[in-house]
Amino acid sequence: MSYSPRTTQFTSRRQSSWNRNQNQARFVSSVKFGPVTHTVFVALMITVLGLIYLTQAASATNYDYNIQDVDSKIAELSNEKADLEIENARLTALDNIRNSSVARQMTAPTETNYYNQ
Repeated sequence: MSYSPRTTQFTSRRQSSWNRNQNQARFVSSVKFGPVTHTVFVALMITVLGLIYLTQAASATNYDYNIQDVDSKIAELSNEKADLEIENARLTALDNIRNSSVARQMTAPTETNYYNQ
């Protein structure tokens, strides 16, 4: 038996635009999809994007409702503040102060001196 070395010639798939030391790999899928499957995938992607958009819009609306609640509380507290200011003015009126028990216990001055220049 004679031995004949088997030599294989290396054929490069490297294109002319590729340089040395650049790893280039090409993946070819063994699974092939038909036009119906592609249409279903596109419809699913559009549906998922639509759901993402709706959740973002709903969260923005939720923030709007929260802001509306805070604005109504601010208006309510402003009205309450105005009512309390009116009540404060009524309670500190001069007639109430003059007729208070503290004012009744005060004595009138016997003499009043004024400074004139």
